[in-house]
Amino acid sequence: MWTAASRGCGSRAVNVELVTIGNELLLGFTLDSNGAHLARELAAIGVSIVRRTSVGDEATAIAAVVREALGRTGAVITTGGLGPTSDDLTKPSVAAVFGRSMRLDEGIVEALRQRWISRGWGTELPAANTQQAMIPDGASILVNRHGSAPGIWLEDERARWVAMLPGVPREMRGMFADELLPKLRERLGASATAVVVSRTVRTTGISESLLADTLKPVESALAGLSLAFLPGWAGVDLRLTSRGRSAGESAARLDSAAAVLRTTIGSSVYGAETDDLVRAVLERLRTAGMTLVVAESCTGGLLGSRITAIPGSSHFFLGGVIAYSNEVKATHLGVGDNTLIKHGAVSEATAREMASGVRARYRADLAVSITGVAGPDGGTPEKPVGTVCVAVDLRGVLTSARRQLIGDREEVRLRSTQWALDMVRQALDRDLSS
Repeated sequence: MWTAASRGCGSRAVNVELVTIGNELLLGFTLDSNGAHLARELAAIGVSIVRRTSVGDEATAIAAVVREALGRTGAVITTGGLGPTSDDLTKPSVAAVFGRSMRLDEGIVEALRQRWISRGWGTELPAANTQQAMIPDGASILVNRHGSAPGIWLEDERARWVAMLPGVPREMRGMFADELLPKLRERLGASATAVVVSRTVRTTGISESLLADTLKPVESALAGLSLAFLPGWAGVDLRLTSRGRSAGESAARLDSAAAVLRTTIGSSVYGAETDDLVRAVLERLRTAGMTLVVAESCTGGLLGSRITAIPGSSHFFLGGVIAYSNEVKATHLGVGDNTLIKHGAVSEATAREMASGVRARYRADLAVSITGVAGPDGGTPEKPVGTVCVAVDLRGVLTSARRQLIGDREEVRLRSTQWALDMVRQALDRDLSS
């Protein structure tokens, strides 16, 4: 039994459940990168992970979770618990669910022995490693070309199946690509009618709730598509997903919907898919033939670091000043004593003088400055932690703003650089369109 459930566009989707096994996952010592990888790879062939469950290294619990998952979908993928130690219990637990006994596979024993010898670890395979050669009766082997633990495919007379993969990400990914993916493609055959395609629209400087309100008038244009809001320190990504009979069909619908999103949201959109805001700014600088400098206080060089991390940025980025103290703001950027006394270091007035000062110092076309209270200390009732001011000077045309950013010290610093980059982007867009 491999459940095919009706999902938009008149197509049929194959559903599986994922069970990740290991105490380290439950305790938070290890992050589950395997689940995300499997979800992406399976979606590409029309297979949906409809539920993900994590369970510890306990045989009864593993068996119970797998039994329940089989009852819902008839198709389960597990990761972890295939190693040589006493807490690797996946195979016997799943075998118990199928009512199968365990047997020693001499072919696996020999393969493990040769691997042991080839690595110069000795001529005798430790007894513990033979546990990896124990497999359920009637199981098929999924070869592990990247490690020692073989995977297992176990199926019953009702066509219900469990694919057991290793938990080590490199081994899991290799085994999935080499062994399980071809098997799934073969089983899907002509029924693999649901192709999943996605598009991402990247925004910054606009909240998730405001985006949702902005998009309400165009919801009809997104009918039959899945829209996910994915907020982070850099902004909110909008992920559109379509399930269709062909990649071309899905792509056409998504491209049309993404265009609607970009038009509706407007200037808060800075890119698509994996576009980076720094690259977007550098591309505009290249188009405009301009140079950029920065003046940073609370970010302490983080903005310059983000810019110089991009190869080729030296063509447009001249450098900057880290003006952490008022003395450096005054002596190196020309911020007036009266400005600092009257408005304080964290103010739009100071940010504007920082931007103008650094642009004049390095004779650049464009400058951006950041000053703020990153925390956790230093806040006041008038300027609490998270208060940040940014200014942009584009050939003498000044713009500035103040915001209250949320997060811990590092998040405030990161959000500050993202906001500063976005102000530069929008200033360049205005200049290029004038």
